[in-house]
Amino acid sequence: MRKMWCIPPEQNAEFVAKMEDILDVYALPYDENCPVICLDEKPYQLLDERREPIAIKQGMPERYDNEYERMGTCSIFVMCEPLRGWHYANARQRRTALDYAHEIKWLLTESPYKHAPKIRLLQDNLNTHAISSLYKAFPPAEARSYVKRLILHYTPKHGSWLNIAELTISVMSRQCTNRRIATIDALNKELSAWQSEYSNQSSVVSWQFTTDDARVKLRRLYPVV
Repeated sequence: MRKMWCIPPEQNAEFVAKMEDILDVYALPYDENCPVICLDEKPYQLLDERREPIAIKQGMPERYDNEYERMGTCSIFVMCEPLRGWHYANARQRRTALDYAHEIKWLLTESPYKHAPKIRLLQDNLNTHAISSLYKAFPPAEARSYVKRLILHYTPKHGSWLNIAELTISVMSRQCTNRRIATIDALNKELSAWQSEYSNQSSVVSWQFTTDDARVKLRRLYPVV
C-alpha cells in the first residue's frame, strides 16, 4: 500500500521560516481593513458525454455511460477568507501570469474586499504568483496601485497543507466538480452556484495548529542550533 504525501525536508530553515510566517498570519484576529485571503489553483479536465445519461427514476439511480469525450483542460482559481467563510472559484482556460493578474485585479476591485485598504494574500510559490505578473498585465501606475494594497505570504515548498484554500478545493471537488462538465462556461455556472451556497453557509475555518505546536510536533524540521 502506498500513499502520496507532501514530505518536507528535515532541518530546513527556509521551510520553517515560511511556515511560522503562515501560522502567525492564521493566528491574527479578523480585520476588515486587512483580511487574509488564501489563493490556490486546480487543473480541471472538461469532459462531455458520448451518450445521453438516463435520468434518475423512483427506485433507480441516474445511469451514465462509461465512455466520455475529452473537451480540453482549464484551471480553476480558488480563493477563500477563512475567518469570514467567504469562498470563490472561477475557471480560466489557462493559469498564466495574465490570468493570475486578472484574478488579483478582480479581488482588489470587484470582490467583497474591494474597499479593504490592504489584503494579506497567502499563496504558493508558483512562478506566476508574483507582483511582476501585474506589470505584465496592466500599465505601471495601475499595477503599482494593486501591489501597494497587497501583503504577500508564501507557503514553503512541500508545504501546500498550510494553504487553507486547499480545504476549499477539497470541498469544491466533492460537491461540485466530481462529474462530467463539457465547457468552461458550464463549469463557471456550476462554480458560481456552488460558491454562493457554500459561502452562505458561513463555512468558516478554525485553524488550530500554531507556531508553538509546530516547534514541538515538527521539531525535526528545525535546524539544530
